[in-house]
Amino acid sequence: MPDQSIPQTRTVEAPPAEAASDDATPGEGISRRRLLGTAGATGLVLGAAGGAVGYASAPAGATPLTSLGEDMAMFHGKHQPGITEGLQARGHLVAFDLAAGAGRKEAAALLRRWSTTAQRLMAGEAAAQDDTDVARDAGPSSLTITFGFGNSFFSRTGLEKQRPASLDPLPDFSSDHLDKARSNGDLWVQIGANDALVAFHALRTIQKDAGSAAKVRWQMNGFNRTPGATSHKMTARNLMGQLDGTRNPKPTEPDFDRRIFVPASGTTDPAWMANGSYAVVRRIRMLLDDWEKLSVQAQENVVGRRKSNGAALSGGGETTAMDLEKTDAKGALVVPINAHARIARPDQNGGAAMLRRPFSYHDGIAADGTPDAGLLFVCWQADPLRGFVTVQRKLDRGDALSTYIRHEASGLFAVPGGAAEGEYVGQRLLEG
Repeated sequence: MPDQSIPQTRTVEAPPAEAASDDATPGEGISRRRLLGTAGATGLVLGAAGGAVGYASAPAGATPLTSLGEDMAMFHGKHQPGITEGLQARGHLVAFDLAAGAGRKEAAALLRRWSTTAQRLMAGEAAAQDDTDVARDAGPSSLTITFGFGNSFFSRTGLEKQRPASLDPLPDFSSDHLDKARSNGDLWVQIGANDALVAFHALRTIQKDAGSAAKVRWQMNGFNRTPGATSHKMTARNLMGQLDGTRNPKPTEPDFDRRIFVPASGTTDPAWMANGSYAVVRRIRMLLDDWEKLSVQAQENVVGRRKSNGAALSGGGETTAMDLEKTDAKGALVVPINAHARIARPDQNGGAAMLRRPFSYHDGIAADGTPDAGLLFVCWQADPLRGFVTVQRKLDRGDALSTYIRHEASGLFAVPGGAAEGEYVGQRLLEG
């Protein structure tokens, strides 16, 4: 879990990433609530079909949606949604394999259906047909739906020549205990929302849309703290109680796009990946019984940061630069040599960086009483070999945290750029 929750809400006007929000931290877009307020658009219609938030225009005098329900991410754009938006309260990760006999034609039709569904649901509309009413009365709730292609997709569709070299299988790591049945897949879908019913509704609709073209290979459910649950915006905590994401790259940094997104030109990636990114997905079990036996000080030495506020053990606040050379009165390094945060730092890995956007998970209690819980690790980068692989190889050689975690599933997916108006996700690959 490299030591790297940046919120950003897309808007109907697609403002620049640096646009301010009245309820966002720097780097967020303008929230839909603010957009409605500044436009005075009490009857604003959303989506091509004219459906409004909650499936129907609110009657006169109705109680308005809370800010949580109103917030809306946009489907169309330079990049797909679900990458730079802030952490969402509920998430579903699901991989599909194309059905036997299904090829490029069937895949194109599926992505067209999925894109139409994603656009509707993200706007707070009902599914085009056979909607279950699960999300009725709710707003968009920051719903995002993101689509990607696995290595095997290209041979299944006869598009081997369009497969990016960056999709070569990830190397083996010593911490891997991978379940192949819960790893990889032809197609990958990430669903996130700030309401559990909205997220489930999207998952169920996407699954039904697959029809006979593809079947679920694996599916995982996750969660994060609900936005607004804390007195002020802060880095999220994971199930170990640590702040998780302190060193995430920010969209305001000048090299953010270069490190996270595939450039539109001058790249070895195929043209259809322009403005896209690569997602590494890892199910990381946390051995919480062992972890919780440690004292707080011992936990902090494993991570290299204070549990209370995320500050480096070398001093300062959460964002204070870590002093790797600082020693205590006995001459010992204040940040241990095998501390997770020390090893994972970009400046200790040739500048390797990735945008972490994970969900926690808890899948019950095993027969021996141990919790099946941990992190659905999702990270984004322009080049997984220079991003995730570089850092994970370093961690694999001596990270103190490795004693308390186990990587149980893995996937790598090429996530193309966003669809323009009138396009579906992946159209430039499937029809190019």
